[in-house]
Amino acid sequence: MNIDPILESFNRQKVSYLLIGGMNFHLRHKPILTYDIDFWVEDTNENLLRCEKALAELNAEWGKAQEDWGPVANLKPGWLKDQEICLTSPFCPINIYRSRKGVGAWGTANERAYSGTTPGGVSYRGLGDEDTLADQYALDEQDRRMERIRILEEILGKKPSSGR
Repeated sequence: MNIDPILESFNRQKVSYLLIGGMNFHLRHKPILTYDIDFWVEDTNENLLRCEKALAELNAEWGKAQEDWGPVANLKPGWLKDQEICLTSPFCPINIYRSRKGVGAWGTANERAYSGTTPGGVSYRGLGDEDTLADQYALDEQDRRMERIRILEEILGKKPSSGR
């Protein structure tokens, strides 16, 4: 899976995003297999329109139902405004989130985020470790990635918890 073209498109379109989830963890700490890329985007009309352009540039596809599935380039501007979605792309599935329960405001998380570079040299912004841990604990217990939690608690010098 090559995420560089996805990040390049988001950067080219000036999308305000934070890389979250497994790929963020993979690039920052440990190469744990993941099959998609997760973005938390700043939830403003202007930024969502930039995100829509990046997704169209990537030939991403989405639909509310199976019969609606198709290229996002064919959708009217503003289609991303009222939803969080999972799309397909020629590179990998892409998940777009407009909020995260355990982290708080996007702007505050962005201030605490880190700047990284992929092995291929593409720059990105990633959710910081404290926020990644809070994000994991905000998930339903069955959806938490316990290995990520264990590693993050170790890195942050926190005592291992039993699920908070």
